Amino acid sequence: MKRTTCSLIIAAALSTASMSANAENDWSDNAKDAWIDGKAETTLLFNGNLDSFDINTDVNDGVIVLTGKVDTEVDKALAEELMISLDGVEDVDNQLTVITDNENSEDSDTAQIMQTLKDSKVESVVKTRLLFESEVSGTDIEVEVEDGIVTLTGELDSNAERELAVTIAENTDDVKNVVSNLTIGK
Repeated sequence: MKRTTCSLIIAAALSTASMSANAENDWSDNAKDAWIDGKAETTLLFNGNLDSFDINTDVNDGVIVLTGKVDTEVDKALAEELMISLDGVEDVDNQLTVITDNENSEDSDTAQIMQTLKDSKVESVVKTRLLFESEVSGTDIEVEVEDGIVTLTGELDSNAERELAVTIAENTDDVKNVVSNLTIGK
């Protein structure tokens, strides 16, 4: 009898410890998903080509689910590209609905659209990296991208801050060149 009671107490203790460890993993996973969701929302907010208020993001185990509406297939593809480029994202489930789309584009138009898509992605990635870098006043820097050339404009506090901003832009994928119009304030 004592042996059975002892076995039941040990089993109960092991079950409780297992559930506690499981709860810690759930909390950690939920925090990571919330962090990714915050980065996704910020990336959409700072992209000038998408209406971030029409796009919803949900994250589950590193997979971003995009829902809502966009104007074109290009906008839908842009949203997906922006999300997949974020750190920690495992996959993107793009459920965005295209409400209007002119599918009568020619090949030259397609190439231009793809370049615009790539430029928008680069712009969003550079802006996001500048905003997340604590040593740079990211809100004081305007980022424009055309044909892979990034132009940074704004007023910063030091040469070191300017060099860091330029380096962040240069180290971003698909950047051909960086033009710095950054000035140092008094």
